[in-house]
Amino acid sequence: MANSGSTLILDIETIPDADLYTPPDVAPGAERPFPPLYACRPIVIGVIWLDEALRCKRIGIIGEDKSEASMISDFADFITKYNPLVVTWNGRSFDLPVLALRALRHGIDFAWYYRGNGTRYRFSEEGHLDLGDVIADFGAARMTSLDAAARLCGLPGKVGVDGTQVEGLFRDGQMDALRRYCLSDVAQTAFVLLRYRLIAGDLQRDAYRTAASDLFAALEQDGRFEALLQGTDRTRLLLSDSP
Repeated sequence: MANSGSTLILDIETIPDADLYTPPDVAPGAERPFPPLYACRPIVIGVIWLDEALRCKRIGIIGEDKSEASMISDFADFITKYNPLVVTWNGRSFDLPVLALRALRHGIDFAWYYRGNGTRYRFSEEGHLDLGDVIADFGAARMTSLDAAARLCGLPGKVGVDGTQVEGLFRDGQMDALRRYCLSDVAQTAFVLLRYRLIAGDLQRDAYRTAASDLFAALEQDGRFEALLQGTDRTRLLLSDSP
């Protein structure tokens, strides 16, 4: 089935699943190794939904305050119903395999992923576009971080929180901070998508400015993006100083 024309930008936050994985002992001050994908338990699924013209339709958390199984089921149901193009940063190596493995754990229908038209084909933008993989020429170059790509476009990149703090924030019950952190990454991925569409020739400059301005306005109205908005070079982001 062809995509509907809408786009869903996705990012997830995870913690180690203590039922499946025991972190190895490490020396004091050393960073613990990242758990294997199957033991990454999703705790936040953040999304921005864009319409066919890349205008912002909705910003939010899928399955907020629900169990892991319900959260993943809600996500799968949304994709099945609306059939958007899913856009991620490094989602081919992390976000989507994690969600698929956790669907395996809970026995959740994930047919959109396994039976979708080209969703898992690396060299197609049908179903799923992994921006990090595309910009790295599918492994020919070292993958750039989202933080770096965002800063190239005038965005602040990581603000206040980084991935190493996720588990600690979760243990402390700081879910609002985690959701804001996840949505900040989603929003910056969305802006990088618009810039990619511009440089790939899918958008003309005026259409890019219109879509980016619309998304910026949506973030201003949302109330969860203060740090991102304050750290953004709006002129560079919107290419306001170029013809």
